[in-house]
Amino acid sequence: MEENKIHIKNMVCPRCVSAVKRTLTEMQIPFTEVKLGEVVLAVDKKEIDKELFDKKLHKIGFELIDDEKSHIVSQIKTEIIKYIHYSPDLIRKVNFSDYLADKIGHNYSYLSRLFSSVEVQTIEKYIIQQKIEKVKELLIYEELSLSEISYDLDYSSVQHLSRQFKNVTGMTPTEFKKLEKKNRRPLNEI
Repeated sequence: MEENKIHIKNMVCPRCVSAVKRTLTEMQIPFTEVKLGEVVLAVDKKEIDKELFDKKLHKIGFELIDDEKSHIVSQIKTEIIKYIHYSPDLIRKVNFSDYLADKIGHNYSYLSRLFSSVEVQTIEKYIIQQKIEKVKELLIYEELSLSEISYDLDYSSVQHLSRQFKNVTGMTPTEFKKLEKKNRRPLNEI
């Protein structure tokens, strides 16, 4: 039932879902479900003031997605973020091309071309950047060793993780841990 679904850009965490729910409630827009990147309304989306809703979303860092290509790219990002940052038990050796094709319902070559044309980077680079942000988060918590982080994020070795971390950040994980101010990028800005 697409007539009651609204797609929203930049929803990357559970707090985002709460913020959108709060906005819907304040605007007295009935909904049945809010999840990352998507709202299922209890009414036809033609019955709401989309312009006002979009304006309110912009104030809290989100925006409505109207065109199909942007919607698909947003879905790709959302699935990658959900998998890397919010899956309690990562599936070892996941094949992201199969995973994304299955979740989004398009073949991977189409998804890859579309993502690259809209984002000016490949899906693979986006996945690496998300994984590095997750590594930073885990390093800051200091609950896991680098070896455990490497295993949890499905790197083939600590050396592979360290090489990729240095390529993306310009420093090793050890150098990052020693920083007084450990900078992380918001997930929606990657």
